[in-house]
Amino acid sequence: MSLRASLIVLALGPAVLSTASLAAEIKPKTPDSAFAGKLHPDILGITAETTADAARSVFETALKGRADGKNEIGQAKFGPSASYTATLNFSVPLGAKQSGEALVAGFSSPASENRVYFVSRTLNFADNEQPAKADMIKQVMDKYGTPTIVGDQHLYYVYRGNSIVSVGGKFNKPALALDAIDKPLDPRMALKLNADSGRGRGSCVAVVKRSVAAKEKSLAALIEDARGANCDGVFSVQFTPSTQADRISIAQFVLLDVKRVISASAIDAEAMAAGGDAPKGSAPKL
Repeated sequence: MSLRASLIVLALGPAVLSTASLAAEIKPKTPDSAFAGKLHPDILGITAETTADAARSVFETALKGRADGKNEIGQAKFGPSASYTATLNFSVPLGAKQSGEALVAGFSSPASENRVYFVSRTLNFADNEQPAKADMIKQVMDKYGTPTIVGDQHLYYVYRGNSIVSVGGKFNKPALALDAIDKPLDPRMALKLNADSGRGRGSCVAVVKRSVAAKEKSLAALIEDARGANCDGVFSVQFTPSTQADRISIAQFVLLDVKRVISASAIDAEAMAAGGDAPKGSAPKL
């Protein structure tokens, strides 16, 4: 069954069986991640270590004070009865004088600790709040470092083997990234990125684009691309130009943990096969 079919969008009020309770029953395992050691890129503080409960708190805080916000918490079932938070989708609309924002995240089941594997943040700037492209690129590079490849309105950070992949691009200074961002991706660098992977058949640039476009963010929806990807993870930043060439109208930040998609899928399948698909109750004292 697809996640779309199994999701039930709930209001914030009704209580569901907590992830911690479920985890205690099914002996959760920590899924592998592309972002290990000192590599912990984040979006609003959400990293590969973040669980659904913690991410929800971050989303609520980020959009606090906007009465026009929409919040959807997608619940999925693990086995016949155990429910958990599978997706978060929070947003506030763009107004004439107020910027809009959309926050989306996908999480694995309690068997794999209900950890994040996809998170995105999209900022849609009001006309009077559009930032300078140069300033945004500098902020991104100050926080995340030198990107793997730049072009097509994107900065891509491709992770493999606990490090950011380098394909020889000279993007170590914000001015160089600014000069390249609106040009097509350098085909020689793209080929080198694929050739140097040593595995996989799918460009990680294409994989992250498809994950953003996908209506479903479930493990089942992303697993095929993840297995063929030429990286362990990717952090992507896209800047959509404004009518003023030096300004940005939309900024989108995406974190996709390809390695976690694969690992969590395997852990979840193992738990289901072992019969750990639902919490077990003890007999009451009579």
